[in-house]
Amino acid sequence: MSITIYVSADSSAVSLGADRVAAALVKHAQERNIEINLVRNGSRGMYWLEPLVEVEVNGERLAYGPVQVSDVANLLDSGLIYGRKHPLFLGATEEIPYFKKQQRLTFARVGITDPVSLEDYVAHDGYLGLANALKMNQTEMVKHVTDSGLRGRGGAAFPTGIKWNTVLNTPSEQKYIICNADEGDSGTFSDRMIMEGDPFVLIEGMTIAGLAVGATQGYIYLRVEYPHAHIALNAAIAKAYKANYLGENIQGSGKTFNLEVRLGAGAYVCGEETSLMESLEGKRGLVRFKPPLPAISGLFGKPTVVNNVISLASVPVILHKGGEYYRDFGMGRSRGTLPLQLAGNLKHTGLVEVAFGMTLRELLYDFGGGSATGKPIKAVQVGGPLGAYLPESQFDTPLDYEAFAANWTVLGHGGVVAFDDTANMAELAKYSMEFCAAESCGKCTPCRIGSTRGYEVMDDIINNVDREKNIVLLRSLCDTLLNGSLCALGGMTPYPVLSALNHFPEDFGVDA
Repeated sequence: MSITIYVSADSSAVSLGADRVAAALVKHAQERNIEINLVRNGSRGMYWLEPLVEVEVNGERLAYGPVQVSDVANLLDSGLIYGRKHPLFLGATEEIPYFKKQQRLTFARVGITDPVSLEDYVAHDGYLGLANALKMNQTEMVKHVTDSGLRGRGGAAFPTGIKWNTVLNTPSEQKYIICNADEGDSGTFSDRMIMEGDPFVLIEGMTIAGLAVGATQGYIYLRVEYPHAHIALNAAIAKAYKANYLGENIQGSGKTFNLEVRLGAGAYVCGEETSLMESLEGKRGLVRFKPPLPAISGLFGKPTVVNNVISLASVPVILHKGGEYYRDFGMGRSRGTLPLQLAGNLKHTGLVEVAFGMTLRELLYDFGGGSATGKPIKAVQVGGPLGAYLPESQFDTPLDYEAFAANWTVLGHGGVVAFDDTANMAELAKYSMEFCAAESCGKCTPCRIGSTRGYEVMDDIINNVDREKNIVLLRSLCDTLLNGSLCALGGMTPYPVLSALNHFPEDFGVDA
């Protein structure tokens, strides 16, 4: 009898040795005449335990980890295929506290299924959302998304239903769906995990979006640094076409939706939706002036829905179980769940999907386990390289868009990077200016010139050159960037700079 063993093919797990562990399992099993069925699944998101090896025993998945190549022979000899105890034995995967405490809606299948098996996807409730959508008219589809309270998961948190409704009601012979998969923020990897671990959920979500607004063509604008995701998406798209989930007359409905992947060119600014569309059109990635909005005049001047990976990947469960079901998770105007990515100086780094409302402190300690060094956590940057630095006094802020905005911070894409008390916040703030200068598209003066001058001013402050005068100048520069930049790249650079200066003045040589 063949024993099913799971080893992640997620690129983070691969970087930790998952491919070598998988090869060793096959080799050592053959030497022992043990017949195994090796499945390369997505990651469960517990990266401190990768490479994670799971074995299915009596219908239950039992976990071992982190497993190295040198552990494989001993694991097999100790009864891995029977789920026997071992120093690396972690018990039932779904009972591991980090995983058990989560509320997985968007990531329900990630780590469970073979990512590029359409049969596996369908067996785990895949395409039930599309099946329901095909029974509805366009207005009903959009209403479910509106009622769910789903907001953009890429950073701006704009209500998805409003965007879809605008495109639906804008007459045009051609409309487009664009998935913004140019995930470039530091400490973020949820988009990559979905695309590598459950690509069909993104394909299904984009198909539903196309049917809902009357778009027949979709593009996934993929970060060029994600080769594993590129392979998985193309494999899944090919299978979806073959099974008539994409293309002409989808599932006999008479509806059409075509989808393809386009690779980005490595520019951070192309994560901004108008710059992304310029790049898709074959031009240099420069930010467009608004209005017109992309929903009215977007790609090639046509009405366009531009949504983030997680936004679109959340649509299938909404259409499957209803907008009200999704809306029942969360708090205030932040409904549903958010996949949070824990990185930096934490014991337990990885992905956590929970309903909005948990505090940052709970996330850092109940899930993250505190700092990896054992030192106090001094600051946390949430929302990517242009997110504010939160001091310990703000750790009780609930994970909610409005609660974060009230603290002049952003929740953004849900990336959380922790720093212990050895971090120098002035140096980190200087990096923000350097990052903006390097990644600016150059179209607007505040971002192009302001970030370069800001880096120079920060350098003078750190080196105590006219410190008092330069701090005044730095605040003035930040005000110009905040209010005069064309897009969020320049407009948000002041967030990490001013939060570091306001909350950690001692690192700037200023008395608190």
